[in-house]
This record gives sequence, structure tokens and C-alpha cells, in this order.
Amino acid sequence: MNTVKKIISKMAQTVASSGGDLARPFTVAVEGNVGSGKTTFLQHFNKNQNVAVLAEPIDMWRNCSSYNLLELMYQDPKKWSFTFQSYVQLTMLRQHQRKTRQPIKLMERSLYSARYCFVEKLCRDGLMAKPSMEVIDQWFNYVTKLEDTQLDLIVYLRTSPEVAFERILKRNRSEERTVAFEYIRDLHDIHEAWLYNKTLHKCKAPVIVLNADLDQSVIEEEYMKFEPHILNKIPLEVKSL
Repeated sequence: MNTVKKIISKMAQTVASSGGDLARPFTVAVEGNVGSGKTTFLQHFNKNQNVAVLAEPIDMWRNCSSYNLLELMYQDPKKWSFTFQSYVQLTMLRQHQRKTRQPIKLMERSLYSARYCFVEKLCRDGLMAKPSMEVIDQWFNYVTKLEDTQLDLIVYLRTSPEVAFERILKRNRSEERTVAFEYIRDLHDIHEAWLYNKTLHKCKAPVIVLNADLDQSVIEEEYMKFEPHILNKIPLEVKSL
């Protein structure tokens, strides 16, 4: 309980301290299933001096005052789902609100996928109690009304669940060793409903869909097709490509 109180207190302080004199950058959320190739995508655009790349704050999830919340979540999701997702929401809020000197900000995931995909999955599986879900939702609804949590573009790295799962096995992260294919398949379906078919929740920005099943040797050609939109050189119509 003390851990939960500390997380909520930190979140309130973050909301209260938001602001600054830098203009909000063109903000792009890079979304996709576990193993969809987000790191490779961000590395490609990190070469551009006009782009600030914010990787998913996994190190913070692994070390919240020495607690590995990510590992605890995978070990016992029913017990730790609320604590973990509360901290995810806090750390992603900080990513949204982080000021950058570059005019373009690429974020690995966002507040929106945390709620619309991962909390959605926990809810469907009965791994998060309804009162806990209500607390998550009330925080989410509050912070996503803030100007600096808005998105200008979403890039959906679309993979088949089979390819995503194979990549997870290859990278062999310790926390992911218990991840089952069925979990990745279900997460794929949720991402598809949100960003591709648009039948689940709302898309808060125009969506670009990339074929992220492609091998790393040719994937940069796929990135280049959409680079003018991602770098805000050519506006994208409010529809999925």
C-alpha cells in the first residue's frame, strides 16, 4: 500500500510541475506489439539532429527504488498489475511532458497504448480489479486532457504475432521468459482493433501503418516511404494509410 501511495504522490507532483517555456514539439508515438521492432525504428531516426528519441522507460520499471516492477508484473500479474500500470502511467506522463530542443519528438509507446492495449488486456483477463481499473482510468482521463500529452502522429509497427514472438525468443530478456504466444496474439488483436480497424477506443492522432514483419536488412526502405510525414515535412491526412 505504501508503494501505491508513493506512486500516486509522484504522479500528482509531475502533473503539478508541468509547464516550461519551450514550444511543444511535433510528437510521434511509435506503437506496436512486444517484439514489433520499435528499437530498430527509433535507432534509424535517432540519426536525425532534429529528432529527440525517447525510449520506453524500461530501466525505471526494472528499478523503482530497487524494485523490479516489470519482473513482479510478469511473475504475478494479478497481484502487481495495478502497481505496475500506475508506475507505467507516471513514467509515460513524464515522457510526454519532457521538454526537448529538437522540433520533433519520437516516443516509444505512450499513455494511450498503456491504457488502450496493456490495461485493456489485464481487464479482459480479469487480472486487474474493477476499483483499481477505475483509479487508472480517472488518472488517465485527467492527464490526457493536458496539452503536452497530445499526439500529432501515431506510427503503428504492424507485425504478425508469430514474427513478434520469434523476436522475443531471440532477444531473451529475463522478464519475458514466461511470456506465452497466446499473450502476444491477444495483444496483436487489441493493437489491430485500436490502430488498424479502429473499432476499439479512439485514435488520438492520424495513424501510419508500417509493415514491420520485414527483415532488418530491408526495413529501412519501409521507414523511408513515410519519413516525410514522420519528420513533419508533409502533413498526413487524418486516416490510416
